[in-house]
Amino acid sequence: MSRGKRVIASIAAGVLLFAGAASAVDLGDLIGVIGGGLIVGALGNQINDFINTVTFNRGVGTDEETKVIPIVSVGSGTSIGAAQVAGPKAEVDKVKAVAELSVSFMGRIGVRVLVPIDSTNPLERFRRVQKVGVSAVIDYKL
Repeated sequence: MSRGKRVIASIAAGVLLFAGAASAVDLGDLIGVIGGGLIVGALGNQINDFINTVTFNRGVGTDEETKVIPIVSVGSGTSIGAAQVAGPKAEVDKVKAVAELSVSFMGRIGVRVLVPIDSTNPLERFRRVQKVGVSAVIDYKL
């Protein structure tokens, strides 16, 4: 094989290898988004009860209503995790998701703003649900 053909073959192999790695990351992100929504749907009540038991046993429980809901990205509208919210029952019942807005303060400090909202799609329309706060953030490993 001539030197020119080897260079072209090497470049092509590198591009294919890089494209495969990039698609693997995208697939992992996709699995995380879908898995996050499934986890909240399937285990939300159990996770909520677990958090309430742990906080009660540590002396920091709440008398307010709680529930576990998805965290959605304000930038993309995708489900990126789960959170427990707490507040008066009538207000907690209105909460459909927690919107996350990731911003930078002074270019060096990362800030995650978490807002209980009345919609699961922050790209269309949503309103903040007053009197409700985020009491726990749920992380999961795939």
